[in-house]
Amino acid sequence: MKKHTGVIIGIVAVLLLGSVGLVAQDAPVVSPEIQEAASSALDQALTFIDSSANYLGQGVLYILNLVTGDRVSQDLQKPIGYLALITLILILFGLLDVARRIIWIGIIVGWVLLIVRIILDALNL
Repeated sequence: MKKHTGVIIGIVAVLLLGSVGLVAQDAPVVSPEIQEAASSALDQALTFIDSSANYLGQGVLYILNLVTGDRVSQDLQKPIGYLALITLILILFGLLDVARRIIWIGIIVGWVLLIVRIILDALNL
């Protein structure tokens, strides 16, 4: 992940610099229909993230209130939800990293077994 950070920062910088240049121009780059669709898609994505965080916050807060006897404030629902969402994303990326290592081990073992089989077939054993 560390080796991709520079690439990601570079892409974001190019996009930001490109968008500044596009804003400075008088002629529209895309049609109003495309701008409206992009705005709508962005609104829907942000609404989905907010709703997910809200539901996660409700669930975690419900469990916390079961344990503490309704002592946790409802004002913490959104912060708890966003932290839970970020935590789930980090766990997912951690699992993907572990899965990638397991897959590589499987591939290496498979190649070793295949080479052993080829050698045994070549020696007629």
